[in-house]
Amino acid sequence: MPGQPPAAPQRPLPAPTVQGGAIQVQPTGAQGQPLRRVDQIRGERRETVEGNRTFIREPDRTIIREEGRTIIRHSEVDRFRVRARDVRSERQGRETVTTIERPDGSRIVTVVDDEGRLVRRTRRDRAGQEVILIDNSYRGPVQSQSYFVDLPPPVIRIPRERYILETERASERDIYDVLIAPPVERVDRRYTLDEVRYSPRVRERMSRVDIDTISFETASWAIAPDQVQQLAVIAEAVKQAIARNPAEIFLVEGHTDAVGGDDDNLSLSDRRAETVAITLTEKFGVPAENLTTQGYGEQFLKVPTQVAERRNRRVTMRRITPLLTGQN
Repeated sequence: MPGQPPAAPQRPLPAPTVQGGAIQVQPTGAQGQPLRRVDQIRGERRETVEGNRTFIREPDRTIIREEGRTIIRHSEVDRFRVRARDVRSERQGRETVTTIERPDGSRIVTVVDDEGRLVRRTRRDRAGQEVILIDNSYRGPVQSQSYFVDLPPPVIRIPRERYILETERASERDIYDVLIAPPVERVDRRYTLDEVRYSPRVRERMSRVDIDTISFETASWAIAPDQVQQLAVIAEAVKQAIARNPAEIFLVEGHTDAVGGDDDNLSLSDRRAETVAITLTEKFGVPAENLTTQGYGEQFLKVPTQVAERRNRRVTMRRITPLLTGQN
């Protein structure tokens, strides 16, 4: 899948709401109506073919099919608006720079190119001190021309529970230890965020935390209120890691079971990841800019079954900083 996929044009993201007792992020349809379930999203899709790529555009994200692969993309800038007091975007040459100012005077600066590809993201405090969160501007001689990278599977030499940790039986210390663990195999170069998002073998270099204390109803990306507090232990571990290194980046990955269409599941999973990320920020104070999200539909079933399975409707998390920096 050569080249870089364009980001989806995105309407402003509304704050999470409570509908029917569940916490949910609600996009809006063409007529301004709230969209609460994936069947409503389906009715808003518009499909176009451009060259060898098919684009299925939803109000707030785009599904892209090319060369036998399907991915979903969305802009994360609006997620950073949580508790912002000022948001400004301006064109600078072939790039768009968006600056989000927080009440404490800190600023999140995001730079994207013409195709919506993230070039750089930084955080500046009120004194002007800058932390580079993501820098995709590097292009070395071995840099892939595709955002899909095929690597051999890693050799796992650590206990399974240190590689895939389930939160239901884990303490905050357990979660922290897994999140800050080094790659299970040496990382030989820096990867772009897109390469990490869309290349399973790259992500598999890092341990992950399965947030199995949060599950979702079929066709829904809402978090039930009685499950929200289950995210507290995750939030504390992540904040502890960020206090240790303010440039840490964590990938929140959304998943579905095998029931439903591929496009529906991809969209649904992406929204589940986004809802968890926003809840971590709004309810527990995890900095939004230290999180990034991606949905994978039914590609990585935890329980191999084609029937409805709650354990497959889940979200996982892993630290991806070593992959972005090339530092082991």
